[in-house]
Amino acid sequence: MPNIKPVSDLRNYAEVLSEVREDEPVYLTRNGRGCYAIVDMNYVDEFNRLKAEMRILSDLYNAKERADREGWVSIDDVKKKYGF
Repeated sequence: MPNIKPVSDLRNYAEVLSEVREDEPVYLTRNGRGCYAIVDMNYVDEFNRLKAEMRILSDLYNAKERADREGWVSIDDVKKKYGF
């Protein structure tokens, strides 16, 4: 279950920070809406890896959409163009 707290709880930041775990960030809300996440620095590498994967998947999805719209290139054409 996610650990969600209002941002006002940061008045007692030591208590909030003590609840952060490597695989369990503390999420902070402002006016009832998600606003921030406090993560353990050991989790930052994993977070950055996931962001990179999301960018790649998004690029692949956009490329597929474009190819569906504008047409695909055959493998033979690619081989000819790049000398394979």
